[in-house]
Amino acid sequence: MIVPMAATPEIRIVNDPSALAETAAQEVLEVARAAVAARGRFTVALAGGSTPRETYRRLAQPPLAAQMPWDRTVLFFGDERGVPPDHADSNYGMAHAALLSRVPIPPDRVFRIPGERADPDAVAAEYARTMAEVLGVRRGEVPRLDLILLGLAAAASIPQRFTLTYPILNAAACVIYLVSGAEKAKVVKAALGDRSSGLPAAMVSPVDGRLLWILDRAAASLLPSSRRAS
Repeated sequence: MIVPMAATPEIRIVNDPSALAETAAQEVLEVARAAVAARGRFTVALAGGSTPRETYRRLAQPPLAAQMPWDRTVLFFGDERGVPPDHADSNYGMAHAALLSRVPIPPDRVFRIPGERADPDAVAAEYARTMAEVLGVRRGEVPRLDLILLGLAAAASIPQRFTLTYPILNAAACVIYLVSGAEKAKVVKAALGDRSSGLPAAMVSPVDGRLLWILDRAAASLLPSSRRAS
């Protein structure tokens, strides 16, 4: 029996946040096109945060906006806060303003997490059912998304958060971390330096998939020199 192997992290280091956003947007486009060519659709889960936001803005601008297969894209969210969609802290609200309102993605293919509802357990269970139904996953199987975008968020005061579980993250065909800023350098070093550290970021390792970290030089500044070569 062939046992699937966990992904070895790829590390791509760019000069600054602008280059990071451009590089990440190009990666999204490439994964999307490959998924549509192979399976007829592109399934993706978006991340919140300022670094992913800049990537979404690139995807909403020429030339990438016209190159993305929006009519074949099915969009989920990898994390959300317990707030309404029009709240300043809403990841859906951020993605809608930066990307979704600017591109021709069918609204019925965008599935937000209704974090404003009173019962968080019910919200999580309903979202899991929705994802399984949309992706055609049988009971007991773990959904396999084509792409999951992740960031390393700074500490926040939002008491309620929703995130995809590790089984879903590690079943993805591709996971891309987008990390910018010197304040993230210690976490980047710990997550990439010791995969058994117990840090949440270190526990993401797709089985039979790809794991890519796109870092700007500030975020990568504490990595060993052998890993900082770009």
